Amino acid sequence: MMTIPIAAPMGVIGGVFGRHLARYRGGRGSALLILTALPALTAMEAALPAPLPLREVRTSIIIDAPPAAIWPNITGFTELTAPPTWLYAAGVATPIRARILGEGVGAVRHCEFTTGAFVEPITAWEPPTRLAFDVASQPPPMHEWSPYRHVHPPHLDGYLRSVRGEFRVIPLEDGRTRLEGSTWYTLDLAPSAYWAIWSDALIHGIHTRGLRHVKELSEAGVISVPAAAAPTG
Repeated sequence: MMTIPIAAPMGVIGGVFGRHLARYRGGRGSALLILTALPALTAMEAALPAPLPLREVRTSIIIDAPPAAIWPNITGFTELTAPPTWLYAAGVATPIRARILGEGVGAVRHCEFTTGAFVEPITAWEPPTRLAFDVASQPPPMHEWSPYRHVHPPHLDGYLRSVRGEFRVIPLEDGRTRLEGSTWYTLDLAPSAYWAIWSDALIHGIHTRGLRHVKELSEAGVISVPAAAAPTG
């Protein structure tokens, strides 16, 4: 579905070109045309703009609760009960729960998705207004549809890589609070301008699902258990 806007025009052009070659009787001329076109296509691909080094997706939500009530629900949160939208239910990674080991800079947050867990060492701990973290490792961005039980195609590795994230808890004058979530990531898919539309939208959807859960917990006065005991030994 995602490749149709690119693949369909290319297929039409290829079909027209192939039909022309099939009907053209001058075999040598056709071969020469193909040999000339290949270097030109290679040059066009090399001229495509390089992927942006780092992209930020920022999402916000207004919560009718003070920052102190929100902070415990961003360091860690209980399991999401709301069903995901159809695209995420079809296999795109979506958050399930989050937990944190320890407190302060150096603690490690584990945000569990349907495809595995993000491991997020804390880099900024400023309760109750700012939590920032790097992404040390991440799971695949989606479950691939396949008749096989376990499949891990290489195109799921490294092409969309989360680098770091941040929550900002901003008090408003009316007593409510704006919660902002940001993800910085790299995208190594061409044409990057097209694929960034999809990746930005998917990450925004992930943010929205998580922030709505934090909003529900905080407005209900529920405080998630944010930290597990640090491992011993």
